[in-house]
Amino acid sequence: MLEKWRLLGLDIYSAHMNMAIDETITQKRNQAMAPNTIRFYRWKPSAVSIGYFQLVEQEVNLDACQELGVDVVRRMTGGGAVYHDYNGELTYSVVVDQGNPKIPEDITKSYETICTGIVIALNRIGIDAEFKPINDIIVNGKKISGNAQTRRGNTILQHGTILLDADIRTMFKVLRVGMEKISDKAIKTVEERVTTINREVGRRVTFEEVLNALKTGFEGALEIELVKDVLSEEETMLAVKLQSEKYQSKGWTFNRPRTS
Repeated sequence: MLEKWRLLGLDIYSAHMNMAIDETITQKRNQAMAPNTIRFYRWKPSAVSIGYFQLVEQEVNLDACQELGVDVVRRMTGGGAVYHDYNGELTYSVVVDQGNPKIPEDITKSYETICTGIVIALNRIGIDAEFKPINDIIVNGKKISGNAQTRRGNTILQHGTILLDADIRTMFKVLRVGMEKISDKAIKTVEERVTTINREVGRRVTFEEVLNALKTGFEGALEIELVKDVLSEEETMLAVKLQSEKYQSKGWTFNRPRTS
């Protein structure tokens, strides 16, 4: 009999609420007050998330974000700054107890195990994808998914992006990606390193199609059954609290946390 995990989504929230929900589930799972959970979500409005240890001013063009109505949030996971386009990206998170026999203790192997769910999903859509250590999924040498992980207490949180489409011009505006101007040459350089589902299959794929493929992919990779559910009342209350008191606060966004 397959182990049952909770399935949430496809949710649409602000950046601050998305990160609050991921932390809420992680906290509650660590207290054995929430089940192992896989969640799918989108960002509205579009947003930039920065890694746990990054400095906002070095990574983000705040004036451009304000002008374009793009949110800025700090993640509880590491890695680089990411532009999350509402129209072009589906994001997932996996929250599971550390020590679960389905997830290897080794970090790179745990990334590969979880990311295999995405690889299977992309294969179902008709894309020949592969995992590239330590935490990317590539298609013909081009990145289509980036992933980040943190371990808090007895719980693993991994979340990541799957690109259906890419608004590279906006990405250049909101991220400080060097001194390059927004030019056709600069955009072409990114397109040589990054790809999308729509580009690979030559048609516009719906979020629903990707969602269904991901559900099947994660079930196959982890040998689980995903059961559709919602956040508990306690989780919802904690997420709202974390959103207002932490993720929307300038202190959390602009003060880089210490390494200790």
